[in-house]
Amino acid sequence: MDSELQSRRIHRPAQRILTARVVRLMDGYAREIRVGQPVLVAVLAAAGVVGLLARLVRAVRSAGSGASRRRFKDLKKGPEYLVTPVRLRDADGLLYEVELHGHLPQSALHPADHVQVTLRPQGDPDLPPKIERIVNLTTGQLLTPRTATLWSHLGPPLLLQAFLGALLLAAVVAGAALV
Repeated sequence: MDSELQSRRIHRPAQRILTARVVRLMDGYAREIRVGQPVLVAVLAAAGVVGLLARLVRAVRSAGSGASRRRFKDLKKGPEYLVTPVRLRDADGLLYEVELHGHLPQSALHPADHVQVTLRPQGDPDLPPKIERIVNLTTGQLLTPRTATLWSHLGPPLLLQAFLGALLLAAVVAGAALV
């Protein structure tokens, strides 16, 4: 009876690569990526320089169509990504729980699939390790889950505007140093 209870206990994998069978894909939930305020302030300040120039040009040309901008509060909140807890059982019968961050094609992973997962510990020791890469040995697929990043959350237009603003500020500072 004691051995039955021991086999149902969920373990944390100690190794970086684990070969096991998928027991269960549990219901996923959303987790938010934290956005560091200093990074966000620096990007928005640099983008603000170009934004002010753009508003000035629009005012001169009297083009009253201003695109709505995302607020600081919305940008600070950060992007959300899907977290799916996955239960795996190795050849010794031990049950492990790991987390899959991001999305995979729906047909990519099924219970009873034989997989080899590459794991990475998360910052919080209470959280199970995160899956970096999955090799589905049953189907022969190599799967890499992708999540949103800080840079995809801010978006290419804002980052380009911040880059141009930083270049403009650098040119002004360089010009002032020459005078």
